[in-house]
Amino acid sequence: MSSILGISGDAYIDGKAVRGTQASFQAFDPAQGVEIGPDFYTVDSSQIDQACRAAQAAFDPYRATSNAQRADFLEAIGAQILALGDALIVRAMAESGLPRARLEGERGRTVAQLKLFADLLREGKWQDIRVDQALPERTPPRPELRLRMIGLGPVAVFGASNFPLAFSVAGGDTAAALAAGCPVVAKAHPAHPGTSELVARAIVQAVADCGLPAGVFSLLTGVGNALGGELVRHPAIQAVGFTGSRQGGVALMAIAAARPQPIPVYAEMSSINPVFLLPQALAARGESIAAGLAASLTMGVGQFCTNPGLVLGLAGSHFEHFSFSLAKALGAAPPGVMLTPGIAANYQRGVAHLASQDDVRAMLEPVASDTCKAFPAVFRTTSAAFLASAALADEVFGPVTLLVECADVDEMLTIAEQLEGQLTATLQMDGGDLEAARRLLPALERKVGRILANGYPTGVEVASAMVHGGPYPATSDGRSTSVGTAAIYRFLRPVCYQNFDLALLPEALRDNVPG
Repeated sequence: MSSILGISGDAYIDGKAVRGTQASFQAFDPAQGVEIGPDFYTVDSSQIDQACRAAQAAFDPYRATSNAQRADFLEAIGAQILALGDALIVRAMAESGLPRARLEGERGRTVAQLKLFADLLREGKWQDIRVDQALPERTPPRPELRLRMIGLGPVAVFGASNFPLAFSVAGGDTAAALAAGCPVVAKAHPAHPGTSELVARAIVQAVADCGLPAGVFSLLTGVGNALGGELVRHPAIQAVGFTGSRQGGVALMAIAAARPQPIPVYAEMSSINPVFLLPQALAARGESIAAGLAASLTMGVGQFCTNPGLVLGLAGSHFEHFSFSLAKALGAAPPGVMLTPGIAANYQRGVAHLASQDDVRAMLEPVASDTCKAFPAVFRTTSAAFLASAALADEVFGPVTLLVECADVDEMLTIAEQLEGQLTATLQMDGGDLEAARRLLPALERKVGRILANGYPTGVEVASAMVHGGPYPATSDGRSTSVGTAAIYRFLRPVCYQNFDLALLPEALRDNVPG
């Protein structure tokens, strides 16, 4: 397969294909249970340093490019990704176990993200230009002040396991950083190194075609945590984009904070995405809500950060009917292939841990598996048991959810107040539920980045108003988003120019002459 796809096992540093000098590894096909060639190699410290220094050297000339030039570059990356054709999809299928339709959709999303940021650049308002006229007559006189946003500097981007395209080498973090004028040093996820190499090749080609400094993009390959830690410690790196586990994100945050110059880490980590079944909606639409939740839970074998892992409803016959309907729908769903053996094993441990908890019963008995296949599971508990056990609020990455029986809306609100920060919360509600929703909203606004009405949290729209973030531990910084045009602001900072001659000002500030 590797010869057909032209995959070499190389990293890309400063525009050149290079071979790592450390431990070799191969990709793994979770559907077939076999390794896939060719061999890939872990880069060494000098190669990490070379990539970071090349990014640092490229920063000033790259950020000096015009909005139009960077927009053209982002669209060129998208065109090069599409030019990879079916080879990219075939390799991604083999490395992830994900079906063709999902990956073709993800490729479209990846290209759409690049186009969204290209459109943002051409529109220009992202620079947040502000001009305060001089007031010489004031005592004391006020100077003329002009503000714009500039890129932070080189950004380290970590590819995610569950999105080999949209949250990986050319995913949202990379698109936002490049749009901001920041070079990117990407760390390929070891679960899909061939996919990462193909996409990296597309970016490198776009860099060359657009006449940009080669250090604008590099791809590092390798296994083990040391590589990522060394990348984040490098003094050239000025910000980090990460999507993955809480353990991994917190480790990178600690490394970044311990640097002589601390830097921001934008880490998306863990979320159980509560769904609140308000009384009238549950009575009127319980069965259809159950069908929608089952589809959401099993989408991508539950391997989404927005998977609805917690469902709350009021005790009574309607909640009973909903619970059995959900268990029945999930019981009819076939098992799915998880992304890696490690993720599959963690899912089995998480399900077993839920099953072992006091006052928790299985509505759909978990099925053990010693392969990468995962079966859906549903558990049920009471609000009192949930509030008494922090373990019941732990994320289990996969197609499982916990139903919580509440006595009234007050208990729902108590649970909402106790929850950690979340990416999403969903209100299933009808007209008679507006007062209950109004009571819940203040707590949810404090806890959540995106609140849905009568929807399902899986499926994150690539759009300007989207927020894919939330208070810790959903993300490391609840003020930011990793999807949508606001993502660019993670990699920008403001600079003020006081009493500058127009000839010295950046062009964007010269065009905004007061009065």
